[in-house]
Amino acid sequence: MSLYPNCPKCKSEHTYHDGMMLVCPECGNEWPEAGEKTEATETGGVRDCFGTVLATGDTVSVIKDLKVKGYATAIKAGTKVKNIRLTEGDHPIDCKIEGFGAMQLKSEFVKKV
Repeated sequence: MSLYPNCPKCKSEHTYHDGMMLVCPECGNEWPEAGEKTEATETGGVRDCFGTVLATGDTVSVIKDLKVKGYATAIKAGTKVKNIRLTEGDHPIDCKIEGFGAMQLKSEFVKKV
């Protein structure tokens, strides 16, 4: 009997712990430990820098100055962004920022207001 859960991909019982991940040597699948997986990550939820689940229509605040290609100024820390829209991909937040227009942001640089 293994100390770790079976692989969710191939159901192999020969899994092992590697750092903060569990690994299956048969199919090469890696996944986080059971304690780290939450309902929001299972359903593809987007979380802010503090781990709060974000939803379409939320208001967020930028936590650090963000340089923007093609602009002389940066988006300043503390800028509030209203009515965000969640998408798939590397930059999961679509929004409009006053003075900059339509933007895509990474969720790790915002906090829910």
